[in-house]
Amino acid sequence: MRSMTFKALILMMCLLGMTVGHAQTPSTANGSGKKEAKTKPATPPSSNKTVKKNEPLKAVAAGAAVEPALAQQELTIAERVHVGNLPCELGASVRMTADANAPGYFNLQGKGYKYRMRPVTTSTGAIRLEDEKAGAVWLQLANKSMLMDQKNGRRLADECAHPDQVAVANDMKVNPPPALIDVSNTAAPVQR
Repeated sequence: MRSMTFKALILMMCLLGMTVGHAQTPSTANGSGKKEAKTKPATPPSSNKTVKKNEPLKAVAAGAAVEPALAQQELTIAERVHVGNLPCELGASVRMTADANAPGYFNLQGKGYKYRMRPVTTSTGAIRLEDEKAGAVWLQLANKSMLMDQKNGRRLADECAHPDQVAVANDMKVNPPPALIDVSNTAAPVQR
C-alpha cells in the first residue's frame, strides 16, 4: 500500500506540472531526510514582473521620496511659505509644517482635514499650494491666507495669518494701498 501511495503522489505531482526530481521520496516522506530537504533552498523563477513589483518596496524601504522632485521655480515658492500654527477666523487654526524628507512639500492640517501640499506657480505672484488628489488649495497673500476645497467649491479656513501677515494687514489699515481703479480720473457722466 505504501508503494501505491508513492505512485499516486508522483502522478499528482506530474499532473500539477512539477518534475519528479522535486517529488518527495519515501525517505523524506517519513521524516528521515528532513535535513536534506531543508538544505536545498527553493529559488523562485525570476521574472520582470517580480522585479517591477519589488522596486517600489525597495524605494520605500530605503526612505526614498515617492513624490516627484520639484522644479527650481517651485522650490523658490516653497521658501516663502509661512509655517507653524496659524490662527484663522472664528477661532479656527491650521498647522503648516514643511516636510524635511521631501523639500518643497508641506503637511497642512486643521480640524477634520489633513492635506499634502506642493507649490504651484501662479501668474499673480500669490503663493499657491495644492493637494491635487483631495482638491485642496492654500492661497497665501501678503496679509492673509485661506484654504479652499475646490471639489466642493467652499472655503475651509479664511483669514489665517502668520505674524508677518498680521503686520502687513495692520500696515494696510493705517496706509491703505492705492485703489486698483482710480475713479477720480474718469470722465464725468453725461447728463441727459
